Amino acid sequence: MIHESTITAISTAPGIGGIAVIRVSGSDALKISDSIFEPQKKGSSVLTQEANTISFGRITNGGNEVLDEVLLAVFRAPHSFTGEDVVEISCHGSIYIQQQILHVLLKNGCVLAQPGEFTQRAFMNGKMDLSQAEAVADLISSTSKASHRMAMSQMRGGFSNELMKLRTQLLNFVSLVELELDFNEEDVEFADRTQLKSLATTIQRLIERLSDSFRVGNALKNGIPVALVGETNVGKSTLLNVLLNEEKAIVSDIHGTTRDVIEDSININGIHFRFIDTAGIRDTKDKIESMGIERTYKKIEQASIVLWILDCTQLSEHMEWLTERISQRSVGKKVILVFNKIDKIAMEEREVLNQLFENFEGERIYISARDRINTDGLQKALINAAQLPDIHPGDVVVNNIRHYEALQNAHSSICRVIDGLDSGISGDFLSQDIRECMHFLGEITGQISNDEILGNIFGKFCIGK
Repeated sequence: MIHESTITAISTAPGIGGIAVIRVSGSDALKISDSIFEPQKKGSSVLTQEANTISFGRITNGGNEVLDEVLLAVFRAPHSFTGEDVVEISCHGSIYIQQQILHVLLKNGCVLAQPGEFTQRAFMNGKMDLSQAEAVADLISSTSKASHRMAMSQMRGGFSNELMKLRTQLLNFVSLVELELDFNEEDVEFADRTQLKSLATTIQRLIERLSDSFRVGNALKNGIPVALVGETNVGKSTLLNVLLNEEKAIVSDIHGTTRDVIEDSININGIHFRFIDTAGIRDTKDKIESMGIERTYKKIEQASIVLWILDCTQLSEHMEWLTERISQRSVGKKVILVFNKIDKIAMEEREVLNQLFENFEGERIYISARDRINTDGLQKALINAAQLPDIHPGDVVVNNIRHYEALQNAHSSICRVIDGLDSGISGDFLSQDIRECMHFLGEITGQISNDEILGNIFGKFCIGK
């Protein structure tokens, strides 16, 4: 695809830094850059500069005023990130300098890039497929070694290559099936049903494997949600502050201090956890506090891990009522029973607590959040509860909800293909189901796309990428 406009944007993060990078892409990128750049080497220019090289020189405002001394890199089409002529200007990180250089570029014919427009041009010019383009955003926002490896694997095309091979094989079969329809009066069969059944079964298993990886991928990308629940004044907010190592939540002896949900994230041993401090669960007539408690129940249902925090010094008379409510909403989740304030009880009292909760099957941890006693043991328990496998270079893990939904739809289609082969349905119905599966696989890589999907994907990128 040929784009008429030449776009520009600051590609580094907003603010002051040692350097900043301003990117220019389009058919006039070299011409516009040459009009404002004075190379130190006499007789040279941006127009004649070799591809993949850097020149030192000065940026001027079109007159005698020098804005900055910069390094200018040239990448020529089609061997560039966007597939177009690209220039990258590395200037000093002053906000004023960045804005002045950007202003001069705009004055000389550039237009300001939209969010994600550089990556979108790379996709439209065939430099990467849609899933690889989405991986660029994941790479930028990666917060751990695992999420970085996952994004790198997808950006290199590991996921796309698998899908494209399957789609090509399906295309060969659907072509043969549809060829049969042209000779339906002669009752010929070009597509080997046994081979098609074998291929469909292989695709079904692969789609199931990829879909199953979404739980891990989503957790690595967005963080594992951990809900801190319990009655009022058991130390939930204190524990949150300790885990985050900052005063995030208000701590008070007054019951019902936390009335809304407080969330923050932290990386523990390479695993991204998203902690959710919730309102204390109790019977209350306060309208605001009741709304907070209702949100607590919702967060328990959304969490992957539940830290059920109890005060060792005084177990509530409503413990049976509390146990019932937490248990109802924690089905299928990892629940860790956290006995807080152990610094205030004797060892014999721990045995009493164990007997009271002898039917509890999850892990139990004794801590003092205030004195930071055994909080490292709690972190180890969280890592064990996460049960995330190691991500190695080349592993294909789905971490995008759009991909997951497309895989689910493709799975339904390929299951209909298998059922149709077993029941001997006619070729036209079989062809329709195969094409549906191909459609949903193509949606992931961008072989099937529309402007609305593209706008939604690239609109979430930062400007300059």
